[in-house]
Amino acid sequence: MVAVAQLVEPRIVIPVVAGSSPVSHPTLTLILFPFSLRFRFLCHLAFFFSTRGSLAFTILDSIHCKYINMVSLETRLGYKFRNSLLLAEALTHPSLAYETQRPHFDNQRLEFLGDAVLELSLTSHLYDLFPGRTEGDLTKMRARLVSKHALFAFAQGLDLGSYMLLGKGEEISGGRERVSTLADAFEALIGAIYIDSGFDEAREIILKLIEPGLADIGEDPDRRNPKGRLQEILQGIVAESPIYTIIDESGPDHNKQFNVLVAWNGKDLAVGSGSNKKEAEAEAARNALKNKSWE
Repeated sequence: MVAVAQLVEPRIVIPVVAGSSPVSHPTLTLILFPFSLRFRFLCHLAFFFSTRGSLAFTILDSIHCKYINMVSLETRLGYKFRNSLLLAEALTHPSLAYETQRPHFDNQRLEFLGDAVLELSLTSHLYDLFPGRTEGDLTKMRARLVSKHALFAFAQGLDLGSYMLLGKGEEISGGRERVSTLADAFEALIGAIYIDSGFDEAREIILKLIEPGLADIGEDPDRRNPKGRLQEILQGIVAESPIYTIIDESGPDHNKQFNVLVAWNGKDLAVGSGSNKKEAEAEAARNALKNKSWE
């Protein structure tokens, strides 16, 4: 037997299904919630029932909540939440509470927590995975895995955007595909798993989700993206980007050879060659990194 929440002043009286409470209710229970928590609880209630297949319904449009089948997300995660309310919180964008002017409830605190859990999990894993690498190398690897764009890619792998609860403005402006929104939601999701099951379980889920990003993580970043790496180093010294100039090209049209000079801050750094401009620029950057000719 399930009854939809009955809103009254100043309380909300919620009959809860036997055996299906936020943790576990063995018997039918009557819960009283202050009226001020109506918005927060209604959002939670929609998720709670949807995750257990007990009830499919849409919460009032006036508070912009909607029914979403969270079971598919848990399937993608390979993880079943003990407390479904944590999952709801992790997927609630700040714009929802802001637009409705309801009591503050969003995923920002879980994001803060998830960021720390993510960093510790990856730090520990990289430390074990690459015993011969220096602190600097390990720091660069971790930075690549926890960058906004990397977290965005992991979130896309879960189709996380389709599960988000957004305010109307955020929805219209493309929030479900926004890099920062999905990266933050991914961190919040990790934070929710940590609270729900502890560090070991969260770490296991993290390592499974970021596995695609580990494929070439041990590759030397100077080889992987030499132009980006050179620019990062040089702009750390002087806020000026390196300049690449073709100084020579030779050979027939079907087999051209380009020579490119990279210069920075009035100084020629290195020359590189390649069958196209892009290859030649990368080789020039790689040679500059090798020679450290800016010093």
